[in-house]
Amino acid sequence: MEEKIRQLLATIVHPETGENIVASGFIEHLAAAAGKITVVLRFAKPRDPFAVKIKNQAETLLREHFPDRQVLVVVKEGGAAPRPEPKLSTTTGGIAKVIAVASGKGGVGKSTVTANLAIALRNKGFRVGILDADIYGPSQPKMFGVEGYVPEAIVEGETERIVPAESLDVKLMSIGFFVKPTDALLWRGAMAVSALKQMIHQTQWGTLDFLLADLPPGTGDIHLSIIGELKIDAAVIVSTPQQVAVADVVRGVELFRNENVNIPVAGIIENMAWFTPAELPENRYYLFGRGGARRYAEQSGVEFLGEIPIIQSIMDGSEEGRPAAGIDPRVEEYYRPIADRLVSKVMING
Repeated sequence: MEEKIRQLLATIVHPETGENIVASGFIEHLAAAAGKITVVLRFAKPRDPFAVKIKNQAETLLREHFPDRQVLVVVKEGGAAPRPEPKLSTTTGGIAKVIAVASGKGGVGKSTVTANLAIALRNKGFRVGILDADIYGPSQPKMFGVEGYVPEAIVEGETERIVPAESLDVKLMSIGFFVKPTDALLWRGAMAVSALKQMIHQTQWGTLDFLLADLPPGTGDIHLSIIGELKIDAAVIVSTPQQVAVADVVRGVELFRNENVNIPVAGIIENMAWFTPAELPENRYYLFGRGGARRYAEQSGVEFLGEIPIIQSIMDGSEEGRPAAGIDPRVEEYYRPIADRLVSKVMING
């Protein structure tokens, strides 16, 4: 019976490592006797963020297959020393600073902000790349007009490297280059994590001053996996002014501030802050409320990096594959000071 239990547990994959928990050496003890199944798990990390999820998966699986048995799965703290994972060869050594761009919820324009922020940094003379890690909604290929790009694989020594797209002097790697948009929605956590690891470590990034990681909205397994793979120097949170969006910002900030993550939050950007019609340049219409993100930043001790209004060219640029910060001075004037503050913040902290 114990062998069957091991076989069942081997179907559970750790989202971060992409390997099953038996092969990874996380089963410290397993016993089946007197109508009871006991499993003791001890993970490599002292406080593994996936421990509770895996414990629940194991309990559910064993109860389904052994309904007449009492199942007890225990996670022991302290961290084990399971068989060491091979050190991944990585292409990230030439990247000076990695900045995660996140949002607590979808629909706040996070990817648009990422694209225009990349152009604003490029305008300042920096070498910039974007990792489109929004696995369920990759939009950077469209933002930069490279939707049809098919990444080429080249061999360096004994290792394959993936050549990123390059548009407007920005290097770009996206899961959107490898799957149809409809297929990406079907990807499970382990598949997504495996693909992201490959994109991070095998892309021929070269030398970059900044790599912006466009994260999926929310706070989930994908975020923790990316944090585990990339040395992220700072996080930027994008929000809109209304209270419901700001409430989600709180969760985003707390994710990065968590003691197990401990990534500095460089600041908050308030997107879609107001609308000014071209024919009424002195008027401001606050369509989504006013100043909610700024107020939260002030209350929580997070720097407020700036506001981005609704400007038609921002939407047009996203559709046409030309981020507006590179072609419209009205947009560039809002992104330039945000880029200045971000650079100052990241350089001081790192």
